[in-house]
Amino acid sequence: MRRAFFLTCLVAAAAPARAADTNEAAASKAAEAWLKLLDAGQYGAAWDEASSMFRKAVSRAAWEKQAAAAREPLGKVRERKVATTQLTHELPGAPDGTYVVLIFDTRFEHKERGHETVTMMLDGGRFRGAGYFIR
Repeated sequence: MRRAFFLTCLVAAAAPARAADTNEAAASKAAEAWLKLLDAGQYGAAWDEASSMFRKAVSRAAWEKQAAAAREPLGKVRERKVATTQLTHELPGAPDGTYVVLIFDTRFEHKERGHETVTMMLDGGRFRGAGYFIR
């Protein structure tokens, strides 16, 4: 009886971990696709693919201007690696939901050590861009 209870507890504990892993994997894949749009200078298309929260917070024209100003001086992406991923259900100033915050270590043509923070939000059944920051 103890063994059955122990196995049940292990299975129950593993289910949320698998869900988190699935969310992080899906968000990572979506973030990489979203970043490809930014890398190609397709800022308007990136806005179109962003979360509804993101689109309400910034107009398409403003996003295109801000993204170009942030990205174009850096040049082309030479290398990008995921440094960290964090699943969370709350962020400051944002409604509760399912978010994955990814930090990428990125080498650009004109910036050797860049760090991109990409926040993905589960919106409409899939992960969409909800925030982007370079330092």
